[in-house]
Amino acid sequence: MARGEFLLAYDEATAAAEQHPDDVEVRALAVLALARAGATDQAAAVLASSGLEAAVAGAPPGLQEDVAALGARLAKDRALAARGDQRRARAREAAERYEATYRRLGRSYTCINAATMWLVAGDEAHAAELADDARRLVRQEAGDPYWSAATEAEAALVLRQPAVATEALRRAAAAETDLAALASTRRQLQLVCELQGLDPALLGPLTAPTVIHFGGHMISRRFPAEAEPEVAGAIAAHLDEARVGFGFGSLACGADVLFAEALLARGAELHVVLPFDTDEFRRVSVAPGGDGWLDRFDRCLEAATSVAHSTTGGYLGHDSLFDHCSRLAMGHALIRATFLAAPVEQVVVWDGEPPSGEAGTAVDVATWRRHGRRTTVIPVGAGAGGDDAGSPRSSPRSVHAMLFADVKGFSRLPDAQMGVFLDAVMGPLARTLDRFGDDILFRNSWGDGLYVVLRDVTAAASCALALQDTMRALDPRAVGLPPTLGLRIGAHVGPVFEAVDPIRGERNYYGVEVTRTARIEPRTPEGDVYVTDPFAARIALEQPDDLSCQYVGHIPTAKDYGTFPMYVLKRRG
Repeated sequence: MARGEFLLAYDEATAAAEQHPDDVEVRALAVLALARAGATDQAAAVLASSGLEAAVAGAPPGLQEDVAALGARLAKDRALAARGDQRRARAREAAERYEATYRRLGRSYTCINAATMWLVAGDEAHAAELADDARRLVRQEAGDPYWSAATEAEAALVLRQPAVATEALRRAAAAETDLAALASTRRQLQLVCELQGLDPALLGPLTAPTVIHFGGHMISRRFPAEAEPEVAGAIAAHLDEARVGFGFGSLACGADVLFAEALLARGAELHVVLPFDTDEFRRVSVAPGGDGWLDRFDRCLEAATSVAHSTTGGYLGHDSLFDHCSRLAMGHALIRATFLAAPVEQVVVWDGEPPSGEAGTAVDVATWRRHGRRTTVIPVGAGAGGDDAGSPRSSPRSVHAMLFADVKGFSRLPDAQMGVFLDAVMGPLARTLDRFGDDILFRNSWGDGLYVVLRDVTAAASCALALQDTMRALDPRAVGLPPTLGLRIGAHVGPVFEAVDPIRGERNYYGVEVTRTARIEPRTPEGDVYVTDPFAARIALEQPDDLSCQYVGHIPTAKDYGTFPMYVLKRRG
């Protein structure tokens, strides 16, 4: 939790709660982890079924306050996701919930949160009264030095006393190493600064370590071995200057390994994403540099905070896998930066030459910059033609998004209702797919089942939610069908083979990632869209304004295909 690994924290807390069901604190931490990860709906569902508030009756006031504040925290998150009158109305609800807990327990945490939410709701006078109360209470409580100082700073900002806030923030920064706490405070105080017209530069003492996506050329003509000392020095200098605390990237010989070594030397977190099996990656992307690079790769991999693979399939000479791997690393860097409210940038060792294939450093830079994000370039060598992942060539394997869907309850329909089902249910779903035109590369159906391949995750996400909208708008009862029919959809993104189906004589898409997608859908609740971690990472990279992925935990897939981290796809607001 302190490192901002909220999804892992949720999994750990859930597992601990199963072993110790009477441990109220660990159950509360599970809800808090989801809330901090932005999974508001899932956190609310877990809280509603937990019975936590009843379980803390008679507990110390601090624990009672923490538990009681969870519901208000979720109301606050919903308020801040809204706009205009709806935002003010929801903020009032959150403020009332925080204040009720404060009046009952007389503690500063819920008091200062009530003050800020009343400010959001538009009642500055009441907010000021509560800010004064919070400042008085926190001095009486003699609690944790960080939260005491942070509460004083927030109260000062609500009261428009920036000099007092600055002094309190310096004390807070000196007292805290919990990055999640810093992120939570920073978001809250940024909100207050915005509402009160104060300069957010006041919050400088609470700045989080920078998150980076790293990459660059392999040892080659583009990055000659004799340039290594100079490049390594430039990497080290930039990591120090930018206060980098987290790095996401791959681990090929050359720039990747240099970044990994520099991150580890500084105690920063190293998160490695490999494009396929580790042994095959060593052979394809590390061994060409020589045995010394193999040893360095092994040491970095062993010391990494996490290691993930972007596909379970093999390389097979398809460079699209390198591009997919880079995009997942970028997405995960952005997700971590969002969790920690931290600065994020891309840092690459690059000769400045344009792309010459479907993957490589130049492609990574173009992908990152597409949404106006910052890239720092450490220059190396001169253009020598070709790019790191290989030369351009036609490939039968490309990366696309996939949906599998079916209608729960279909298998119990009698033959007499088949025609009605096709007209009243499958017909509207088909017309919904038609709206996505060329974004759909392939569609197939069998009875109630759908298999759809789309160009990218943004189109797939929009299509999946549109299918659910269509299903919810239907009235099965009106045509004699059971009212309990519900659509469930699983979505994934990965490399697939495009080939002609020998039986049907039509183009189709195949591969292990297709099978993985098919195994998700049976575990998805009707009415929802479940997506995989790669899908969520690429949504974070593409950054559609109206879509979000909320974590639901590690979910076992059908037919014992494995247990994977899963998200539920939602519209924002």
